[in-house]
Amino acid sequence: MIDGPAGRLEALLEEPEDREPVLAALVCHPHPQHGGTMHTKAVYRTAKGLRKAGAVVLRFNYRGVNLSQGAYGNELGEADDARAALAFLRARYPRLPYALAGFSFGSRVIHRVACAEAGAIFLMPLGFPTRYHDMAQFSRCSTRRIFILSTNDEFAPHDVFQRWFDSLDEPKKLIWIESPDHYFKDALPELETVVAANVPAL
Repeated sequence: MIDGPAGRLEALLEEPEDREPVLAALVCHPHPQHGGTMHTKAVYRTAKGLRKAGAVVLRFNYRGVNLSQGAYGNELGEADDARAALAFLRARYPRLPYALAGFSFGSRVIHRVACAEAGAIFLMPLGFPTRYHDMAQFSRCSTRRIFILSTNDEFAPHDVFQRWFDSLDEPKKLIWIESPDHYFKDALPELETVVAANVPAL
């Protein structure tokens, strides 16, 4: 349990199985009001892929999810939760560089946390939803971004997302994974592999 701004946050910390960690990574889960938790399949696979690349990974549940205290915070509160989780992770591993990954709603949360200040070596937004009308606030970000999207994401249509991505400043990268939906159905093993393969060399 981690001390958060709205109470205790349930969390899971996992180190690589075969080596000392070379990176500390925070992974944020999808929308808490639509069933998202730190155990969502795409979140689990992302964490596993990061650990294969040598990261120690912290997953956590936002306020009001499972054992985490508090109530839904309209994304701003969840971003504060992520800041608290990141502070815990960095204090635990102060000598490691750090990065953030997030799926769907979680990809918006990591933008709120990391784009406003320098420090993270990269962001890995997965399933970044373009159906929201406030995309402009996420356009400017000096941190390297590695986007991973399903080819048939109903919340981020291919052409819409590609146009938005093309408008973004460098450094950036976009990887498409063949899948029938937002949740990387039938492609979760590939998602894990792609995550591991696209962690920048340290």
